[in-house]
Amino acid sequence: MKRTIKRAAVLGSGVMGSGIAAHLANVGIPTIMLDIVPRELTKKEEQKGLTLEDQVVRNRIATESKNALLKQKPSPITTKDSLDLIEVGNMDDDMEKLADVDWIIEVVVENLEIKKKVFANVDTYRKQGSIVSSNTSGISVEAMAADCSEDFRKHFLGTHFFNPPRYLKLLEVIPTKDTDPEVLEFIKTFGENVLGKGVVEAKDTPNFIANRIGTYGLLVTLREMLKGGYSVGEVDSVTGPMIGRPKSATFRTLDVVGLDTFIHVAKNVYDQVEGEEKEVFDVPDFMLNMQEKGWLGAKSGQGFFLKKKGKDGSTIYELNPETLEYEDRKKLKTAATEMAKQEKGSRRKLKALVSAKGDRAGDLIWSILKPALIYSAELTGEIADDILSIDQAMKWGFGWEIGPFETWDAIGLAKSVERMQEEGDTVPDWVLNMLEAGHDSFYKTENGTVYYYDQGEYKQQNFNPKEINIKRLKDVNGVIKKNTGASLIDLGDGVAGLEFHSQSNAIGLDIIQMVNFAIEEVGKNYEGLVIGNQGKNFCVGANLAMMLMEAQDDNFFELDMVVRQFQNMTMNIKYSDKPVVTAPFNMTLGGGAEVSLPAAAIQASAETYMGLVEFGVGLIPGGGGTKELYLKELRNLPKGIDFDLTKVANDVFEKVAMAKVSTSAAEARENGFLDRNDRISVNPDHLIHDAKERVLELARSGYNAPAPEKIPVVGEAGYAAMVLGAKTLQFGGYASDHDVKIAEKLAYVLSGGRIKEGTLIDEQVMLDLEREAFLSLIAEPKTQARMQHMLVKGKPLRN
Repeated sequence: MKRTIKRAAVLGSGVMGSGIAAHLANVGIPTIMLDIVPRELTKKEEQKGLTLEDQVVRNRIATESKNALLKQKPSPITTKDSLDLIEVGNMDDDMEKLADVDWIIEVVVENLEIKKKVFANVDTYRKQGSIVSSNTSGISVEAMAADCSEDFRKHFLGTHFFNPPRYLKLLEVIPTKDTDPEVLEFIKTFGENVLGKGVVEAKDTPNFIANRIGTYGLLVTLREMLKGGYSVGEVDSVTGPMIGRPKSATFRTLDVVGLDTFIHVAKNVYDQVEGEEKEVFDVPDFMLNMQEKGWLGAKSGQGFFLKKKGKDGSTIYELNPETLEYEDRKKLKTAATEMAKQEKGSRRKLKALVSAKGDRAGDLIWSILKPALIYSAELTGEIADDILSIDQAMKWGFGWEIGPFETWDAIGLAKSVERMQEEGDTVPDWVLNMLEAGHDSFYKTENGTVYYYDQGEYKQQNFNPKEINIKRLKDVNGVIKKNTGASLIDLGDGVAGLEFHSQSNAIGLDIIQMVNFAIEEVGKNYEGLVIGNQGKNFCVGANLAMMLMEAQDDNFFELDMVVRQFQNMTMNIKYSDKPVVTAPFNMTLGGGAEVSLPAAAIQASAETYMGLVEFGVGLIPGGGGTKELYLKELRNLPKGIDFDLTKVANDVFEKVAMAKVSTSAAEARENGFLDRNDRISVNPDHLIHDAKERVLELARSGYNAPAPEKIPVVGEAGYAAMVLGAKTLQFGGYASDHDVKIAEKLAYVLSGGRIKEGTLIDEQVMLDLEREAFLSLIAEPKTQARMQHMLVKGKPLRN
């Protein structure tokens, strides 16, 4: 049978349940969210004369959870419209609604007996063939469904989302012995293609894969910190990006997760294992004391770190585990950390640290890495079928750049095993056997194909056909042309790809030159072009440091030339004879948005944070961004209906002047940066593929470059209205004199100058106005001060 998920239900509306419901709604799946019926009235309900029989009371818990989605940060929803797809109810009155859904996800309290009762009830109401799953983080999946019907057991499995579900990629799928293989494969494919997840199949063991190894690693780090006399801050300073882990490192991660949650997860393993493993999962006494005091981390306002406000701003203090007092935050700075900073890439940094025997930082990293690597090897086959699943789970669930076995390869498998044995550690036999057979790495790549070691042989890693890896593609096919800022590559099927790879993917002359070359080359030899990359962000804008340096040296002729070239590049993108599709993701700011807006189509990642942010550094967009956002909004207006041109201009003026940045691609559509012609990819790994398919679709439909546009503008009257709005903010104390000056320049561009409302002007006229405004502003000392502040402090200056 061909399965689909048209409707879903979530049982339990806590933080995790509501987060899962939100993510289902984000991808367009109507979802029923049910919770228990309250046992008593609130004071407000009593004052209103309500009773426990009133529907509004009976649905209160789920309703409050749904409303809370609007207040959570980071937001679990991609747009407020997602909330319209979430229907609330309760598990006494609304269970019959389960007969209309295709997937039921249980997210109730972590208690086996309670879960079994819930599933017995679900079994009564669900339709035959509907999928049922549990989001348990550690209870036996097999045991939950033991008493249910055969059809229920065939369609039942564990689906462990990581919190928050919108942002964390990992979805652990845990089948039971009764799970129909077709159901398992469907959920894995659905999870990847529709929910955008990285799906890993786990075995039904305590805490599954990521939490088992991740919790072990955190507890080992705690043990070594106490043993070695390191401080909380010192540990965090070397267990974050320096070794390929998230910025939150160890203890900031614990503060975000919540100490109570972490202790619960650790205890779950502690209760089910024996021997040395049990000792590691025994949480230190000082953490239990923290829990008693309510120092749970971010949710309680303090944990391993405490932020205090002072005269000069906020200061973050670290907890002393021995005294439970907060002290000045420390960092670990040694010869090894300085050496690691000079290395490029986390693999090389890690190897430099681990190799530094006798160094305080090097010894710490080795002491926490060594047991985690051995533990991962010991659990291979027990918690997952292969090393690949373990590595993927740790990368997707905990944000590690490289998994345990990739880490082992990075530091040198043979040398590290030799060192472990010299230090009296027992390395699993299968690893020793692998080395004896002459295999000195867990992974190898040949002709772009990745292989991983598994049970005595190397097996090919299979990728979803929708996953295009640019690095592997370049390794096999090379590049058509490249410079310091970008590379032009062949994506296959007659589509070329332009990859940015400058620092922060900032746009300079090198990228401008490559874009222009790419469009010329594609015009001759390809069906179309994808502009995208697989860096940290699509593009954070133009090269701010270069522009500031030129302005401070009074090189305005050179700046004028650069801005003209940038504008010509965006016009080349727009009027290319072959379709150009941009593939923005994550931060797509300033010049990144200006590259995207004129494309034939945008294929955006669901997590795209797009905005024209130049106002924050005292400028306005200079590369055609204002013009293109204005035109995009005009094109989005319904055909054949009179519209208020002033309203459109004011809307664009506000978005640029407020430097509004979308919190998702869905919100970018609401903000006018995407239109009905643009599309969104939920799985970021599929973004380049989807953009390539969009190019082919446009090419096959007989793509023609757009005709040059005439732009209707609001003229002098519209200019006055926009400036009045800026001055009103100034009178209220919300805008400085310089803010108003920038706003006046922006208003002049959008109005088309001192002309009559409704006048049609050429695009080049508005581009010239943009460039003149940009150049006049960058000459201003206050703008230069804002640019300098952003480069040094990383945040806007109000002057």
